[in-house]
This record gives sequence, structure tokens and C-alpha cells, in this order.
Amino acid sequence: MSSVKKVVLAYSGGLDTSVIVRWLQEKYQCEVVTFTADIGQGEEVEPAREKAKLLGVKEIHIEDLREEFARDYVFPMFRANAIYEGEYLLGTSIARPLIAKRLVEIARETGADAISHGATGKGNDQVRFELGAYALMPGVRVIAPWREWDLTSRETLLAYCEKHDIPVEMKRGKKSPYSMDANLLHISYEGGGLEDPYWEPEEDMWRWSVAPEAAPDKPTYIELGFRGGDVVSVDGQAMSPASVMIHLNQVAGANGVGRLDLVENRYVGMKSRGCYETPAGTVILKAHRAIESLTLDREVAHLKDELMPRYASLVYTGYWWSPERHMLQAAIDQSQQYVNGTVRLKLYKGSVQVVGRKSDDSLFDPHIATFEDDRGAYNQKDAEGFIRLNALRMRIAAKAGRKLG
Repeated sequence: MSSVKKVVLAYSGGLDTSVIVRWLQEKYQCEVVTFTADIGQGEEVEPAREKAKLLGVKEIHIEDLREEFARDYVFPMFRANAIYEGEYLLGTSIARPLIAKRLVEIARETGADAISHGATGKGNDQVRFELGAYALMPGVRVIAPWREWDLTSRETLLAYCEKHDIPVEMKRGKKSPYSMDANLLHISYEGGGLEDPYWEPEEDMWRWSVAPEAAPDKPTYIELGFRGGDVVSVDGQAMSPASVMIHLNQVAGANGVGRLDLVENRYVGMKSRGCYETPAGTVILKAHRAIESLTLDREVAHLKDELMPRYASLVYTGYWWSPERHMLQAAIDQSQQYVNGTVRLKLYKGSVQVVGRKSDDSLFDPHIATFEDDRGAYNQKDAEGFIRLNALRMRIAAKAGRKLG
């Protein structure tokens, strides 16, 4: 244990990670460096500084990573239209590679020989943090307290705090029964009553969106401007990636957009039920597919759709820093050079509807697509040979007496 001299801890300032600070100090007799990231969770991160100081931490890193998170992680993922298991927009998954990257960077900067995190041994996050860390710093040592200690409940954590003089801020009022994770892309809820997959959560669980039935009776129209597959403006106003996310979360949430109740398959093998609010992501995905429908070649679009589940799985399971994700990203990014233009959407009581799209790089040719006189732009007689050639193999099989049904 004494071989660890300095460890960088992903520190939230909450109960779990505050206990981890003291546990590392006592168990490993090491210096602890804390790292707290603001990735848009909507809570003040500066109080973590004072909490860390009270625990004897001398090197404290608190960083605003919202723009980097949106620009270098969320937006590249949305170029791929990534969805895990048909529904989940990967809000927690995509935040972990950035945190892992900064953990190992700070470890190098401070001369630390280990990193630590507060992810449990039952979840996906331990895998995501550690795969990222090993990919970026192969020799790093990872300390995962939840896999080592015997503190298995909130009560045992509080008892540890009392025994080791760890200050605990007891929040007044009703404590949320859910385990929550938030960033610019989403907020998630797990635990509590949600552990019964048939149980419907209370309305007051949701934090970012109104109930669709309580949303305004008048629809909200918005226009998203795209360049290179990324949203660069809302209603004609240029915005940074993080600003786009913040604004759309507010507008879409106010219209009841972005709620999801899901049972997913965790990488570690179990099924887990969670609820998610992803207002901005829901709107961006819908709009991105709309602008791609105008600007992407058919076979490129279809190939992207075939690759997407693999890409989404790589993000979900923690392989953001893998060579295969980089390979897929290069192909996806190359496809986005003409994904430029404007998409108009209608938000109404939980729904997102595309009502218009336009682009100077559009492949939609009205002279060919028209149901009216196309003035010779398309020779309908060509379709006969096209159909006969594509039917040839089936006709041969039928003549040979093969049953196809």
C-alpha cells in the first residue's frame, strides 16, 4: 500500500468521494490530489474546494470543461447519430472519456503515480474510467475503493465520517431517493422506486422538463443551423457548442421534450432501469438526421446507419479512446463535409417534428423528384430494365423450383 505516494481523485465533493479522500489517506498513506469537473451538471462546483481543504488536500483542481465536453465529445457523437439499444442517447457514457483524460493529465502534471474514482463495482463507469485511463497512460495505477473497502451503504459511510472527523453537509428537506448524474447532455435517475421496472416514477422526480400534458398549448418553432454536421446557430444566432446545449435544454424542456424510461443492458452483465431527460440531445438528433436526409448520398447514409450501433456500443462500453472508435470517427467526420444548412422544427407537448429543411449542398433535385412534368429530366422507361435486372436472380431460382416462402 505504501508504494502509492500521490493519487489523483475524481472528486465531486459529495459523501462518497469525501470518504474516499480520507480512506486513501489512511489506507495508502498517500497524498491526495482532487479533480472536480464542471461539465454542465447545473450545480456549483466551487464548494468542493473548501470541502477538499477541510480534508487536508493541498492540490485542488476545479475546471470548467463545458465547451470542451460539448465540442469534442457530444458533437462528434451526434455526427454519428449514436443511440444505444435504440433509445439511450449516451449522456453519462460520453462524459467519462473526458474525465478520464483530465485525470491522467493531472496525474502527469502533479507527478502522481495513481488515479482513483468513486464508481461502484456494479456499474459501467468503472469500466469507462479505467479503459480510458489505461489507453492514455498505460502504466497508471487505478484505485477503485468500492472494489476494496467494506463500506456498503450510506449508513456505513456516515459512520466512517463520524469516526474519522469528516464534515458532512446534511441537506435540509426531503432527500431525493434517486442516484442522479447530470451534465450538459442529460440528467439520469436510478435506484429508489425505479428498481421495480413496472413502477411509474412520480412527476416531481423530473428536474429539466415539464410533463408533456402540462406543456404550452401553443407549439414552439426553432431553426437550427448546421455546418459540417454540427449545430452552429439557433434561430439565426451563432452559438458555441455548450451554449447550444444550454439553450436547447431550456427550450425543449419547457415543451416537455426529452423524457425516457429505459431498461438497458449494462456492460458488466446486468439489466438496469433508469430514467433520463435529454431535451437538447433529442432535438439535435432529430434535426441532424433531417439535414443529412438532404445532403448525404444514399449509400453513405445507409452505411452510416449500419455503423452507428457499433459506434454507440463503443461509447457505451468505454472504448472512446480505442483505435476502432477513432477509425469510425474519421469515416463519420469525412461524411459530414456537406452536412450544412438549416432545419426548422416544431416542439409541442413532448414531441419534436421536422417541418422544414434547406441547404445549399442539397442533393434533392425538384426537377427529377416532381410528380408533375419533369421535361425529360428522368426517363421512366429506364425503370423497366432496372427492375428486370434486379429480379433476375429470383426468376432463376423460381425456374429451378426453389421455394422462397
